[in-house]
Amino acid sequence: MKALVTGAAGFIGSHLSERLIAAGATVTGIDCFTDYYPRARKESNLAGLRKAPGFTLVESSLADADLPRLLDGTTHVFHLAAQAGVRKSWGRDFRVYTVNNVEATQILLEACVQHPIERLVYASSSSVYGDEVTLPMHEDARPQPVSPYGVTKLSAEQLCHLYYVNYRVPAVSLRYFTVYGPRQRPDMGFHRFFKAVMAGTPIAQFGDGKQTRDFTFVADAVTATAAAATRGTPGAVYNIGGGSRVELLDVFELIRRVTGRAVTVDRIDAQHGDMRDTYADTTRARADLGFAPTVTLEQGLRAQFDWMKSAGLFEA
Repeated sequence: MKALVTGAAGFIGSHLSERLIAAGATVTGIDCFTDYYPRARKESNLAGLRKAPGFTLVESSLADADLPRLLDGTTHVFHLAAQAGVRKSWGRDFRVYTVNNVEATQILLEACVQHPIERLVYASSSSVYGDEVTLPMHEDARPQPVSPYGVTKLSAEQLCHLYYVNYRVPAVSLRYFTVYGPRQRPDMGFHRFFKAVMAGTPIAQFGDGKQTRDFTFVADAVTATAAAATRGTPGAVYNIGGGSRVELLDVFELIRRVTGRAVTVDRIDAQHGDMRDTYADTTRARADLGFAPTVTLEQGLRAQFDWMKSAGLFEA
């Protein structure tokens, strides 16, 4: 496999690149180091990869990249680059999301028309579903996003589909459900929760705490992503979830157990764009990709906590 990984310096992208290298692939990573969170965190993500034979990093946006050169000889494309964050996607910031999530995906797909590949795997999101879907969420449900971020992720999915239908670009879309674990972005929930508890400050709890999520450990998400590159059906969409629906208040109890610290919360009004519940029906991913999550939420939380300690993220 000769792979191109977009967003290679990010949370999931760096883990995926390491997995591919370990499996013997040659990997070219591309990342434009957006300022959504500090570059130093992304550089830390890349520390091992920069020493790995077979890995090359290109610093560029997809719009500015020499895609014909990067795709020359490439067998697989993993498209993880995106502007993340539901709550930041409103108002004037929306243009950042359309540029980085929609336009960038179209540019990449257009380039793939001229450079045949074996598979393109697109990292989508459970945010495409919205709140009007029966649980567990099935890929055939009508998606109705409740955030601008979700709209852009769904738009990119639709682009993948139309480039498959019209040009046979062999695109597969994966709807990730709340991925967590080592290297999780600093704006994401578990990262913020652990930081607050270790600092002795309240966790910001949006809403009543009874909202639920299907949390997916990053290693499980990466396993599914790698499998989609060889086993995913072109044109298909797959849910990738951790296998259990957990209430936020129960997460706080797990964090108390993992840290051994008291957990206090500061309740804040629910935020626009936050979904009430997510829960993945992974029947299709199990059948086609052989996907089965292996890490429980408590195991995964302990792994993330241990990584944050080793990375010095709790130091004053």
